[in-house]
Amino acid sequence: MSTHSEPSPGKPSRLDPEAMPRRDFLGIAAASMAAGACGFAALGAAKLPKAAVLPSAAKKFKVTLPESLPSGTPFFPEGRSVVVFKDGDRVFAMSTVCTHLGCIVKPAAMGFDCPCHGSQFAPDGTVLRGPAPKGLPWLSVRSAGGGAILIDEGTVVPPGTKETV
Repeated sequence: MSTHSEPSPGKPSRLDPEAMPRRDFLGIAAASMAAGACGFAALGAAKLPKAAVLPSAAKKFKVTLPESLPSGTPFFPEGRSVVVFKDGDRVFAMSTVCTHLGCIVKPAAMGFDCPCHGSQFAPDGTVLRGPAPKGLPWLSVRSAGGGAILIDEGTVVPPGTKETV
């Protein structure tokens, strides 16, 4: 017989960790998931002040033509899909967006050529060869004073409309 007693298999020792009840574990897991969801929602809300759409250029803009620009020579304002012509003391502007599928036309010997599908336009924007269904649109031009002109890409005018500067 021994004087040292062994713990009985049914009775836990007071030094053993207490087992976590299943209900407590599920409660802690649910609270952790809710905290994570709130964290991701806060990250998404932090992105809201940023614009998701890039700003586009204004439809109305000023252009100052070079003094040395000869009459009938195209002038292409940088960063715009527009061509401006000087005709004596008058000016006019046309869009350089092809009326077929929206490609940007390039200057050519006989006017403008579309590099995408081969349409050709005269210097006044009329169609010389398709598949473009109609000519290049003429745009509204107004004098802005000081030798500058104001072009409105959003306003189409009848072909032949010229502004005196």
